[in-house]
Amino acid sequence: MASEAQTPLLEFVGVHTHYGRIPILKDVNYRVYPGEIVCLLGGNASGKSTTMKTILGIVKPTTGKVFFDGEDITGLRTAERIKRGIATVPENRRLFPHLTVLENLEMGAYTRKDAEGIASDLERVFELYPRVFERRAQRAGTLSGGEQQMVAFARALMSRPRLIIMDEPSMGLAPALVDQSFDTIAEINKQGVSIFVVEQNATAALSIANRGYVLQNGQVVMEGAARELLENEELKRAYLGG
Repeated sequence: MASEAQTPLLEFVGVHTHYGRIPILKDVNYRVYPGEIVCLLGGNASGKSTTMKTILGIVKPTTGKVFFDGEDITGLRTAERIKRGIATVPENRRLFPHLTVLENLEMGAYTRKDAEGIASDLERVFELYPRVFERRAQRAGTLSGGEQQMVAFARALMSRPRLIIMDEPSMGLAPALVDQSFDTIAEINKQGVSIFVVEQNATAALSIANRGYVLQNGQVVMEGAARELLENEELKRAYLGG
């Protein structure tokens, strides 16, 4: 479990962002400690996607700072952040549909130069996802939603990340595959990868998370241990149908 004495792996400190003059994130503070799964909950237009883009450097804070492993990365470009160990599983998977599964996985390792390490990690993800191995020569766009999700997870692992950020991993999946998807996220975490997951499916996300934040109109309105949030009556009414 996280300790306040630890340095957060990812930290937002007083982050404000704007699109033009429109404020999106308002004095946001997040922490993800090494080894944690942290979920960010919120409805549409709450600022979740802007959070993801701010972690990746696509959106720059108007004020405030973003730290990764204690280092200020606020001014770093996206590629530099990925080299430092941040990977992403984007909304709707965003695979390269006309490339094969294997080519998509190789794209996940594009910042790496260690051929032997890449080959070893390919073996590892194929062991983790036998179905991905079976489909390795198939075009990614022809896969089912669940298979595409596996490829997206595997592609993220190919960069040897320390942190994976996931944007709505349950979106577009059949209900039967949602639990399977979150079980896979928990398995990835057990391998030592920290995870920051943005989700509207609060029950599924909190069931595997250590902690959570609730974002509303660009502000964190609630935060705490996942178990406490699951039992919170206000959150149940807003997100869990209670």
